[in-house]
Amino acid sequence: MKKISTEAFDRKFDDGEDVSEFVDWSKMRRPGRDVRRVNVDFPAWVVEALDREAQRLGVTRQALVKLWIAERLERAA
Repeated sequence: MKKISTEAFDRKFDDGEDVSEFVDWSKMRRPGRDVRRVNVDFPAWVVEALDREAQRLGVTRQALVKLWIAERLERAA
């Protein structure tokens, strides 16, 4: 991994340049984004409807559920 000053890194990033050679992705953290698994049971008709909507949008069922729940929580906040 190459070394660069913070100022130079910020300038490259702000200019839209690729800064990936200066980042150690193995140490990357996303604060507040720790993953916790949750199991939810749905009736078959709900899963089928989710699958149809996910296919229509071109995403996975899991991505659709995550998106819908996140949107609802943002509106509630």
